Amino acid sequence: MEIWPGRAYPLGATYDGSGTNFALFTEAAEKVELCLFDADGNEERIELPEVDGFVWHAFLPGVAPGQHYGYRVHGPYDPERGQRCNPNKLVLDPYAKAIDGTITWDESLFSYHFGDEDSRNDADSAERMPKCVVINPFFDWGADRPPKTPYADTVIYEAHVKGLTRQHPDLPEELRGTYLGIGHPVIIDYLLELGVTAIELMPVHHFVNDSVLVDKGLSNYWGYNTLSFLAPDVTYVAGSTPGSQVTEFKSMVRALHEAGIEVILDVVYNHTGEGNHLGPTLNFRGIDNAAYYRLVTDDPQYYTDYTGTGNSLNVRHPHALQLIMDSLRYWVTEMHVDGFRFDLASTLARELYDVDRLSAFFDLVQQDPTVSQVKLIAEPWDVGPGGYQVGNFPPQWTEWNGQYRDTIRDFWRGTPGTMGEFAARITGSADLYEHSGRRPVASINFVTAHDGFTLADLVSYNDKHNEANGDDNTDGADDNRSWNCGVEGPTDDEEIRALRAQQQRNFIATLFLSQGIPMISHGDEVGRTQGGNNNGYCQDNELTWVDWENLDDELLGFTRRMATLRRGHPIFRRRRFFDGRPVSHPDSDVPDIEWFTPDGTAMTEQNWDDDFGRAIAVYLNGRGIPGTDTRGQPVTDHSFVLYFSAHHEPIDFRVPTAGYGAEWEIVVDTLTAAEPDRVVGPGETVTVGPRALVVLRETSE
Repeated sequence: MEIWPGRAYPLGATYDGSGTNFALFTEAAEKVELCLFDADGNEERIELPEVDGFVWHAFLPGVAPGQHYGYRVHGPYDPERGQRCNPNKLVLDPYAKAIDGTITWDESLFSYHFGDEDSRNDADSAERMPKCVVINPFFDWGADRPPKTPYADTVIYEAHVKGLTRQHPDLPEELRGTYLGIGHPVIIDYLLELGVTAIELMPVHHFVNDSVLVDKGLSNYWGYNTLSFLAPDVTYVAGSTPGSQVTEFKSMVRALHEAGIEVILDVVYNHTGEGNHLGPTLNFRGIDNAAYYRLVTDDPQYYTDYTGTGNSLNVRHPHALQLIMDSLRYWVTEMHVDGFRFDLASTLARELYDVDRLSAFFDLVQQDPTVSQVKLIAEPWDVGPGGYQVGNFPPQWTEWNGQYRDTIRDFWRGTPGTMGEFAARITGSADLYEHSGRRPVASINFVTAHDGFTLADLVSYNDKHNEANGDDNTDGADDNRSWNCGVEGPTDDEEIRALRAQQQRNFIATLFLSQGIPMISHGDEVGRTQGGNNNGYCQDNELTWVDWENLDDELLGFTRRMATLRRGHPIFRRRRFFDGRPVSHPDSDVPDIEWFTPDGTAMTEQNWDDDFGRAIAVYLNGRGIPGTDTRGQPVTDHSFVLYFSAHHEPIDFRVPTAGYGAEWEIVVDTLTAAEPDRVVGPGETVTVGPRALVVLRETSE
């Protein structure tokens, strides 16, 4: 085969129309072999002739898209010194754009013999390994443009590619569980009717199915076990042509963009699927172990683990950082995604030990002209010491607000002493974000997410029920802040069923009426249940898939109505925090926000500190907030009064005096899923049912 020197950049396999350039970084190597595989699995090894700045490279004129390949890295193998090169192990290109096949678990994938971790295993692993695929980078994007929805107008829908689409009866069978299924008009129309502006996809980077799970007959369904940071996972592809996952992913993005829906990826740069020192040699470990992983300083045969998965990526090393940044730019520029949610983002902020908001990673993101312009969402914690960092990420970032989740759950299950924090959370969490120059949109508000109970289970179970996971119910969180409404699990008791439905409406309404960005976990709007399993990471089956045949249509209709209410009123989508100062209006000067007790008097400090208080009213001044709705149409907003009561008996609330509004219509009452039809005046009484939320909208201009 003809071999040219090629170039050291870009890293990976790059097809230019006439041939393919291969480039691999490794400081540890003494020799690197490119391995090409034909359709029958026959291997041809080509020693890369050039190395510049520790990048080994060559250009092969005859190699075209569809070519399968991998590498063998020759170098020192001394685990006690953190060196783990073994040319008998085929390793995948960290910059592979597509991967074909899956891992067949076998001892040959490991560099030691089972039962003797100090031994060396030189069995060839190629037959058991998936292979990298050279892709065709050319794609007809047409007139594709990113929607660029403002943060304040964003509604996020967290979804799993397979879980959302696998059982949808209106999707063609071959598209269920695939990227093309997500991009199908059936799913897109559903998202639009729900008011969704951005779909946040759980990990689509090619990931590893852990051998421990495979042995149990389970799988790594969620995908938080990355093998390649640039390759879409092949399991969500409809076609059979190697590399078609790239084209199908792009087609999905193009279709969603045409509908005005952004695509946000849940990305896992904090660790990889190779696990701890006893894990397999699949890519990074066998290429340059010390460059890609954080090793224990005084005993480098072991890995520093801030993630609970066995390893942490070495974000202190320039080439590991380059990989992350190159990956992010690739997904934006080549795959046209609109943002990222960073799993266990605190790990990326660790320099030497502590979490550092000024770490190199955040410096790189801040100055990058591409990555800095998309939506950046942090899961602001990891499992290491000091890892809980809600409110402490840089100004450019938004965050999953775990304090919002916990407080809203506590309030609606009747936990005493929560009113003050509840008020802070539904108004945008200024106490967490204002000090760093951020605005309410820094808070990604959520009640449930993939990790934990579904919304239906949150109101149906006090305890987790994870027996199906095979760990004797020891996995998953124990602190769920849930309430089963009186009976654990399914029940025929109509009163309890009605209360559970009402509690779900309370959570949905609170979410959409809160300042910040609402995020729905897929299926919560239709009553999806996992039977009390709060850790469905390994359940790729009907337990975790959305059951489209048994939807809670009543809850779905209510959710759509709440999304419409939010979309139509800028008062719920404020760009800035409330400040409590008067808003000028021809009729009166009243504050932009005011809190009341049920009898209509202003909240005092003693009221806020009342451990027994479970009911509160808030006035939101919509006067003087001319703006536009999410479709760009002019809007002069109304004022609103929101009554929240987690008390177990009805409570009478007094409507504010005429200075706040001359007439009010009740637009939401979570006591029922139906749309209320009642008008009240100043000083009148509104009875809020047990554990209910009522919303009043000013009718006068």
